[in-house]
Amino acid sequence: MGIVVVGDVALDVVASHSGSIVHGGDARAKIALTTGGAGANTAAWLAYSGVDTALVARVGDDVAGRRASEELTTTGVRCAFTIDPDAATCCVVVLVDDDGQRSMLPDRGAGKNLAATDLDPALLKDARHLHLSGYVLLDEETREAGLAMLAAAHGAGLTTSVDPQAAALITDPELFLEELRNVDVLLPNMDELAVLTGSRDPASATALLDRVGAVAVTTGPAGASWVDKEGIVSVPAAPGDCVDSTGAGDAFDAGLLAALLDGRTPQECLRAGVRLGAMAVGRVGAQPAPVSRR
Repeated sequence: MGIVVVGDVALDVVASHSGSIVHGGDARAKIALTTGGAGANTAAWLAYSGVDTALVARVGDDVAGRRASEELTTTGVRCAFTIDPDAATCCVVVLVDDDGQRSMLPDRGAGKNLAATDLDPALLKDARHLHLSGYVLLDEETREAGLAMLAAAHGAGLTTSVDPQAAALITDPELFLEELRNVDVLLPNMDELAVLTGSRDPASATALLDRVGAVAVTTGPAGASWVDKEGIVSVPAAPGDCVDSTGAGDAFDAGLLAALLDGRTPQECLRAGVRLGAMAVGRVGAQPAPVSRR
């Protein structure tokens, strides 16, 4: 097996609206129900890229959890789910404006009960890499489980990566960075980089190399940059229209990690990441279209 992904699985309620939301009033929208969650998104795009992928997550004993399992299994993802008897599957309300930019209202549900024991050690024996969604570390209820899983992966000889996921939730940057010590690849966007370094300049990521092996920064319309002790490599964004930015970073992570495990150069890894990121923003929903799944 190639990669074990740890993170949330969710039912996304995507509301695409025009103009401003009317406080206390109505605003017409197009509504779509899709499978989402940062962990599930990355796992689905990894499988789309031909990577043998297992997804470790906790879901509720409900329709949303069963639907997610069926859809992800169809993509080729091995769903190593723990069924939580006391909580519903994570649900996220996603508001998408005319520019394709999203605002999210998440209820992590069963995801908040993730435990270290949800990761079967047998999964690590067959894997080369573990990718952890930063939401796990940014929630006090799941932080210890996430740290234990990273430690288990390191102990099993796997490389690791973490996407910080949400700049607004990084309330203690120094603590967060200490938790990332020895992670091989950190995958922030510019907002998250600014919280961690005080700057949106990809070059500021060099300050993080005493904790992590490399940093791959997504810079929106400008593309992405790879920063390690050898220097900085950048690529432009892939062409395409932005319909829904939900999951763009998750898709980028998948493209980059798939190329990295294939032994590609940093520049090739970045190009693979921005290509999938552009595909993700070109449609409503955070995962590959069913007709494109392998």
